[in-house]
Amino acid sequence: MSTGFSSSSCRFADYFVVCGLDTESGLEPDELSALCQYIQATKFRDGARGKLASANEGENFEQSPLRRTFKSKVLAHYPDNVEWNPFDQDAVGMLCMPKGLSFRTQTDIREPQFHSFIITREDGSRTYGFALTFFEEVTSKQICSAMQTLYHMHNAEQYDILHTPPTPRSPEDHRLTPQQLHAAPSISRLQRFNSYDISRDTLYVSKCICLITPMAFANACRKVLEQLHQAVTSPQPPPLPLESYVYNVLYEVPLPPAGRSLKFSGVYGPVLCQRPSTIELPLFDFPLQEVFELLGLENVLQLFTCALLEIQILLYSQHYQRLMTVAESITALMFPFQWQHVYVPILPASLLHFLDAPVPYLMGLHSNGQDDRTKLELPQEANLCFVDIDNHFIELPEDLPQFPNKLEFIQEISEVLLAFGMSPEANPQCSEVQSKIRGFRSGDMSSDKRNGNLAGSPLNSYLLRENQTIARLQALVKRTGVSLEKLDVKEDTSTNKDSKVQCDEDEMKTHQLNIRVREVFANRFTQMFSDYEVFVIQPSQDKESWFSNRDQMQNFDKASFLSDQPEPYLPFLSRFLETQMFASFIDSKILCHDDEDKEHTLRVFDSRVDKIRMLNVRTPTLRTSMYQKCTNIDEAEKAIEMRLCKIDHTALHPHLLDMKIGQGRYEPGFFPRLQSDVLSTGPTSNKWAKRSAPAQWRRRDRQKQHTEHLYLDNDQREKYIQEARNLGTTLRQPKLSNLSPSVIAQTNWKFVEGLLKECRNKTKRMLVEKMGREAVELGHGEVSITGVEENTLIASLCDLLERIWSHGLQVKQGKSALWSHLLHYQESKEKRDATPAGLGPPGIIHDTERRKSDAGCAMPPLKVSLIQDMRHIQNISEIKTDVGKARAWVRLSMEKKLLSRHLKQLLSDHELTKKLYKRYAFLRCDDEKEQFLYHLLSFNAVDYFCFTNVFTTIMIPYHVVIIPSKKLGGSMFTANPWVCVSGELAETGVLQVPKNTLEITFECQNLGKLTTIQMGHDNSGLYAKWLVECVMVRNGITGHTYKFPCGRWLGKGVDDGSLERILVGELVTNTENEERMCRTPPMQQSPGMMRRFVTISPNSKPKLNTGQIQEGVGEAINGIVKHFHKPEKERGSLTLLLCGEYGLVWALEQVFQHGFKSPRLFKNVFIWDFLEKSQVYFESAEQSQMTQDENWQMRVRHFCHFMRAINSTPRNIGKDGKFQMLVCLGARDHLLHHWIALLAECPITAQMYEDTALLKDHSLVNSLIRVLQTLQEFNITLEASLVKGIGI
Repeated sequence: MSTGFSSSSCRFADYFVVCGLDTESGLEPDELSALCQYIQATKFRDGARGKLASANEGENFEQSPLRRTFKSKVLAHYPDNVEWNPFDQDAVGMLCMPKGLSFRTQTDIREPQFHSFIITREDGSRTYGFALTFFEEVTSKQICSAMQTLYHMHNAEQYDILHTPPTPRSPEDHRLTPQQLHAAPSISRLQRFNSYDISRDTLYVSKCICLITPMAFANACRKVLEQLHQAVTSPQPPPLPLESYVYNVLYEVPLPPAGRSLKFSGVYGPVLCQRPSTIELPLFDFPLQEVFELLGLENVLQLFTCALLEIQILLYSQHYQRLMTVAESITALMFPFQWQHVYVPILPASLLHFLDAPVPYLMGLHSNGQDDRTKLELPQEANLCFVDIDNHFIELPEDLPQFPNKLEFIQEISEVLLAFGMSPEANPQCSEVQSKIRGFRSGDMSSDKRNGNLAGSPLNSYLLRENQTIARLQALVKRTGVSLEKLDVKEDTSTNKDSKVQCDEDEMKTHQLNIRVREVFANRFTQMFSDYEVFVIQPSQDKESWFSNRDQMQNFDKASFLSDQPEPYLPFLSRFLETQMFASFIDSKILCHDDEDKEHTLRVFDSRVDKIRMLNVRTPTLRTSMYQKCTNIDEAEKAIEMRLCKIDHTALHPHLLDMKIGQGRYEPGFFPRLQSDVLSTGPTSNKWAKRSAPAQWRRRDRQKQHTEHLYLDNDQREKYIQEARNLGTTLRQPKLSNLSPSVIAQTNWKFVEGLLKECRNKTKRMLVEKMGREAVELGHGEVSITGVEENTLIASLCDLLERIWSHGLQVKQGKSALWSHLLHYQESKEKRDATPAGLGPPGIIHDTERRKSDAGCAMPPLKVSLIQDMRHIQNISEIKTDVGKARAWVRLSMEKKLLSRHLKQLLSDHELTKKLYKRYAFLRCDDEKEQFLYHLLSFNAVDYFCFTNVFTTIMIPYHVVIIPSKKLGGSMFTANPWVCVSGELAETGVLQVPKNTLEITFECQNLGKLTTIQMGHDNSGLYAKWLVECVMVRNGITGHTYKFPCGRWLGKGVDDGSLERILVGELVTNTENEERMCRTPPMQQSPGMMRRFVTISPNSKPKLNTGQIQEGVGEAINGIVKHFHKPEKERGSLTLLLCGEYGLVWALEQVFQHGFKSPRLFKNVFIWDFLEKSQVYFESAEQSQMTQDENWQMRVRHFCHFMRAINSTPRNIGKDGKFQMLVCLGARDHLLHHWIALLAECPITAQMYEDTALLKDHSLVNSLIRVLQTLQEFNITLEASLVKGIGI
């Protein structure tokens, strides 16, 4: 290698490449892309869409030869190789001419086309390519006669078609533009088939010249290539041989240093490029204007949201450059985050099978301009964002959350666009009118009063169209007039400066618009994550062990971060925090302690965040959702203007090279073969090389330059992050080589492994989150999981299942691959089990072992049936789409702990799986499938309510059974019982229960998790005394069974004389059969059976000592405190903590029962009796005006008021029920500690309690009061069933 600066890529371009027709190897059909087209066409014909016209069959083989694709070759590249960027012949060949060679005749349009592309290497680093494709006359006689022969053959085949009635015209080809189609309908069919005649027509073939560069200076490269092409086609030869210019751009033009601009010479004019400094946003040189004109602001923002949430994105256009511009723009706007997954803005035709990649991807697919979207067979659409660029529309996946502050954000961007005379909506004519628009400045618009309010009108119509999203923007229109006036002044001042700015006005305008829009986007993240550093969890162990456990570690305190965010942001943020791009961003933060280490993006972002912090100094604005507009647009714009006014560096001019006489000549109109001897090596020394630093500095500089703009760092850190994070995403780009079946198989194998790994990580993450406290004690991750976050995790699990189910599908049906498989299964099962009516729903596994019922519960468990669960979902009218149904079914199966079992059953139909899936599909890799089902089985260890909590409005059948005590025959019972069931979402109202069966089934709107049952009877008949053991309630869809323990009498003159009771429920955990995994306790322990004892004699109650009682009260209060410290979404039932087993009511019952004097045998005295006596005493004391302070009187008044209210309630609740009510109301109104103090001093206590009683021990009573005071800070809301009939 030569010396100079070739030791590292400090050069503007690494390679100059020429691709085209290799006349020696002749015409080779491009089998791969042809095959893909053929397969696509036959797929339509055979399976999914049989209605397609037969003219489309086997596109390539039955098309006229001029419209077929032929193999292109890399004809030459200079130099042969550079060490820092080895030449990848396959990739460059495929991407320079993604559809191979094309032929034209003199009648066709032959405009040169420019496009750029990107090559991602295995380490994630990128190289850019810029290609100009143009047509040259074919001079080779063999090629012309070969084409003629192909036509003769083709015409013979087509002859019979001409004599059949005309079918719809075959989509001729991707290269026919609509203009051509309009121009040519008059040609007769025969002529069109016979459109090449060697004697009369000139044949042209495509050729491509291309620059491969380390950085994306798109504008500069475009100019260089266009000027080179112009040199070949213009009548006058260029001043110097072409070699001189190519040599110059390869070896004598350096990359501009960061923060500097550079000028070098093309063939006919100067070329400028400028590079941002290390404190500015990274380099980006594609026109954002085009993206907004093609898609419109609303669509761009939706696409941006999809990209941030790592949803699969497929761009679709007939212009390669549009695919690249949209892809690069969306990823650039994400600053400071970076797309971590498969990124192929231009997918070559031969790689179409890559579309069923079951990973997040951003890919661009070339359309031939005639097929509409419906003909496009996509493997998976459940979670796909499809962007039809040319038709300006976008299809979004279901339930896409809104980007935070979307309206204000749209408004801010609209103001920027309007200042440049652009409409915020898609502008279908944009590409055609672009050149006109460029000259048309907003200054002219506003000042030209004859146009009416032209400046506002684009937005006006936009508002009318998009009114549901932007109704609030109406005011903007009025303001725009003003803001445009202001901007005009600015524009005009800049025009005077234009004399100094070295680039033309369009280019300047592109730079200005780009930087303004990018600053507005970057500012959103700076505001949203302004205090993200506080929540970064620094690893406690050394880096090595941190890396080895990277998957298990939490690197960000998501729960705390989310709990600080405004409610409307949560749906977006909770999903965004789960993405790979966010994780990688935080990883790089953890790995860079000092500023020196930081990669460029992080350094820029952190410096901006610091600025915001200094402005805010933790002022409230940080926390509110107040929208803060971008403030640093001007300074960013000035930096660019400065660079373009004063050019920092000028490269050497092109000069004559040391070439032999006669070399360097060529025919006009043909791009020649250049002299490789002069182009293969650079200069041995030049000024620039001497100036440059020693090699190691240059190497470091190169790494820095990579980090800055390609987001790479070639040191170990990047490698570590890659290794640590490759969740099956090591494939950033498919291998661009000639694809043998083995390469395809290998790629698919990588996907299968990746899916399995992703499944393992997802299930583990969900379990760790769900198990909460225990998991934290075992050292996994942070404590809590909020409702929003749980939904996010489940949604991402559904997305993973959809990706698994669409990998390797034979024929796509419907948008959800999982639901379509389930429907196939349902159909085949129902055919097989055509059971006679009345034998129960078909498809049930009659599995007696399924759930062994509790001894006490007279409720047989629901049968396990995959089909039945599908039917439940199909009956829910609120769910309209296949994707929605699949998600609901997954949620239901998880709640029932049957997901793994159902999927196992679904996949046990091997015939069906074979029919639906290709051999390489994940679902046909047996070992991986088994492991996958095993991972899902682990969800059975925890309780999910992900169905009940989400589908809150659906109708659900409930089954209630009352179980009377077997000991004392309830058979004689004559009264009419009733129940009222309450849940977290609603309550049923009073339901009469038939007394002979004691069970009832009813349907009502989802009650949520069940909390309490009120039950009672009407005291009618001879024997109206009833001892009830418990009540069981089952949800008919989820199968959840709740047990409401009672163990008390209902009847006058028995027990505490109660005719109704409020029972608190708990979820019955089934003793599962052995196949199930052992349960670990869920995060919130369900209470066991309530400790209410059948009071036959007072002595049967277990005696607790004062220590145990204090502990009990402490525990009960502690439970309530913990309840309120959780985020609202994940609090359990407060009723359980008050009235359930070991709840507050029970604890205070123990306090009052301690040392209570036992009366004569067989007579029960209840705490309520004591309270009533105390009430009588207080009332008489008040009347006799005993001198007590006001505080005392206030407390007494409250206590008596509550006692009276409870005693006068119309409800027939007994003494213990009344005590429960008093405790609940006292807790609600923060009066319990006052009452305890009152009662401890009351003379009645002295009479009714032993001397050893807890209530007589001052120190114990004081500590009890202190404990109860902790409830004062909480706002306790009681469930309606607890305080029915009391108007306090």
